[in-house]
Amino acid sequence: MQNAKDTFYTTLRSRLAALNPARTIVVRGTVRPGVLVEENELPADSPQTDCFRLRWGKLQTINTSLPLAAMTCTVTYSTDGSSGNVAMDRGRLLAAMDAELAAALIQMPRSALKLNYSAAGVGVAPVAMGTSIFWSDPAFGPVTSLDERLERTATVEVYAYQETGEL
Repeated sequence: MQNAKDTFYTTLRSRLAALNPARTIVVRGTVRPGVLVEENELPADSPQTDCFRLRWGKLQTINTSLPLAAMTCTVTYSTDGSSGNVAMDRGRLLAAMDAELAAALIQMPRSALKLNYSAAGVGVAPVAMGTSIFWSDPAFGPVTSLDERLERTATVEVYAYQETGEL
C-alpha cells in the first residue's frame, strides 16, 4: 500500500499547491507546499498550523482478481488566525482550508495513476505502475477549539489494487 499512499500524497500536494500556491510550510529549513505526512516527519512539540497533516489509519483488503486494499487517510488542519487580525479571522481561514481540501479531493478525476517512488530521487522520476488509485468523497468532522486554535479533521478512503510484488 506504500505506493498508493505516496501517490495519494503527491497528488493531493500538487492539487492543493495549484489551488493556493501561497499555502506553504517550512520543514527543516525548506519551504514546501502546505501538506505533510506525519509518519514521514520528525516528532514536533506542537503540530504545524495552516497546513494539511495526513495520517494513515485502518487498512483492509478485499479479495478480487487483484487484491483491492482500502486505507483510511485522516487529514487534520488547524489555524490560529492571523496576527494582523488579532486571530479574529480564524473561522474564515479554516473555511478557506475546508474549500481547498474539498476542491482538491472532489475535482475530477478522483483517481491517479499509481507510481512507485522507491527508486525516485534527484534526477530520477517515479515509475508508473499498471493500476490507479482512487478515493471517496471526504467526510468532514466538526470544528474543535483548542485554546485559540480552530481545527478540523476530514477522512478519505483511498483504494488501490495491489500489484504483483507490492507490499
